[in-house]
Amino acid sequence: MGSGRFCPVTGFAQSRVLPSHGFCLVTVEDVGMPSFGPKSGSRSGSRFGVSFVLGMSGQGMRGVFCWFLIGLLAIGTVGCGDRQPAGTLANGDRPALQPEQRRSQLKEVSPPATIQKLRQVLEDYRPQVKILSPQPDELLQENRVSVRLEVKDLPIYQDPQLGLGPHLQVFVDDQPYRRVFRLDEPLILEDLSPGTHHLRAFAARPWDESFKNEGAYAQATFHVFTKTPNNQPDPNLPLITYGSPQGSYGAEPIMLDFYLLNAPLHFIAKDDSQDDIPDWRIRTTINGESFLLDRWQPIYLKGFKPGQNWLKLEFLDETGSLVQNAFNLDLRLIDYQPGGQDSLARLMRGDLSAADALGIVDPKARQPGAAGESLVPPPGWACRCCPWLRRRKSGPSADTGT
Repeated sequence: MGSGRFCPVTGFAQSRVLPSHGFCLVTVEDVGMPSFGPKSGSRSGSRFGVSFVLGMSGQGMRGVFCWFLIGLLAIGTVGCGDRQPAGTLANGDRPALQPEQRRSQLKEVSPPATIQKLRQVLEDYRPQVKILSPQPDELLQENRVSVRLEVKDLPIYQDPQLGLGPHLQVFVDDQPYRRVFRLDEPLILEDLSPGTHHLRAFAARPWDESFKNEGAYAQATFHVFTKTPNNQPDPNLPLITYGSPQGSYGAEPIMLDFYLLNAPLHFIAKDDSQDDIPDWRIRTTINGESFLLDRWQPIYLKGFKPGQNWLKLEFLDETGSLVQNAFNLDLRLIDYQPGGQDSLARLMRGDLSAADALGIVDPKARQPGAAGESLVPPPGWACRCCPWLRRRKSGPSADTGT
């Protein structure tokens, strides 16, 4: 059988030809759903399309069918020009996305230039997060809980002008996170229902991207009045914590991010199919369109519709089945209203330069001045880890570039 020609974007086999015996086999085949961004060359998947086997007994009929084949291939070639994520299979019988749902505007883009530069300032940090109270498996006799947290190797603060800064994202059960910018006072949880609850926290950059180093995450299970079987993730199983997006957004791109626990590095898990190291995927569904992620890193997306958008994250094992653990299927609803003027929207659009926003990644980088003055580094100040931020004289705020 001759080798098929594959579209590098959609992963579809466009055609395969059997030259002998006068037969032509045309298949539309899903050979594996590529994730956004670079991926390995593996092609695993399931056929979901149609096949045509044409018997040709004469030159005339052969010419007709060849023109029919050319038409089909032309359609397939046009489809290969669109950078759209192919649908995952919800089960072995049919794709999760119907063909008409594949014309999505969602696409991955590079992180905004300002974010890339600001990120360098925080590269040397390896935050260590600890939940001081409540204690693991603690039984409390009131439904008002005081949560105390500790962070080492990362300044936790909120820039007074832009309202952003390195912080903790704190989750109670499956609820959206709360941002914590101060560690000198407790986080108070009010009106908790009786029973078992699970607390999770991880360190995050000012734009909500999680730190992924060892120790950046902490969790604790506690009980209010009595113990119940819910909200108790198995500590030996993989666990996903949905980070972003959540809430309201005023500009694209919008970052998708999450935290993984007990998930081996993907390239190690897939290196030997006979070992006991489980492979995994994250199935992401946005407004009904699904795609797979096999790398633990944030992605930036454009193409959200104005208004409400819903997102779902699922932790899948190597067979494509949901790993049954608490919180491994999470849903969020966000509101996207273009033209927002909040600090995060301005960062994403590029309205703020890295020098203007330097105060959100380094509390010592602000030069005192009159109200309304742009943020600039102090005269002579230099960052050892950021080539774009060199020594400079005081003056108007400007991004020095790379």
